[in-house]
Amino acid sequence: MTHAIIEDLTQRYTAKKYNPAKKVSPEDLHVLLEALRLSASSINSQPWKFVVIESEAAKQKMHDSFAEKFQFNQPHIKACSHIILFANKIKYTPEDYDVVINQNIADNRISQESRALMAGAYSFVESNLDAQGHHTEWTRAQTYIALGNALHTLARLKIDSTTMEGIDGELLKTLFAQELAGYDCHVALAIGYHDDEGDYNLNQPKSRLAAEQVITVV
Repeated sequence: MTHAIIEDLTQRYTAKKYNPAKKVSPEDLHVLLEALRLSASSINSQPWKFVVIESEAAKQKMHDSFAEKFQFNQPHIKACSHIILFANKIKYTPEDYDVVINQNIADNRISQESRALMAGAYSFVESNLDAQGHHTEWTRAQTYIALGNALHTLARLKIDSTTMEGIDGELLKTLFAQELAGYDCHVALAIGYHDDEGDYNLNQPKSRLAAEQVITVV
């Protein structure tokens, strides 16, 4: 099958070693961040924050977050171009959703008279409340929609990436206390360009289950 989307996804892989001399351009980074901003979410809630780690000082803090566990991901931090923390709201309040509604009105998506109707969708948020009074599981799921969008965007831009669920979310909330206040972080994304000689995953063949094993048409 030949299609630009399929070509993107066929050539995309998880980088295992980065070339620290190659950086993502500001233009490409802007495209990625705009793609994240435009990602879909349940009831258009957008219950996320994308923390872009770019400076050497921020990279050092990210590097230090592997002090207790998941050290296998630590080498990526200073070698890659940027790291993005996918942070999700711990508690998504009616006030949070009101910000979204106001933006919908400002963008002429809905009228002021339709505010109450759109606000009614918050009942879906309430149905995803956990025993602690949090919405973490629901908001976390939304960030993975954005992550998938990011992976395809990066593939189109020919930028390599490594998805890292092996991160210490609690330590990150300490080291990035201001940026992650009110948020959890369960996944991060390293981006940059692979090392030609050291990335053992570079030339591995693509391996996925056959279509008939994962797709059922009824």
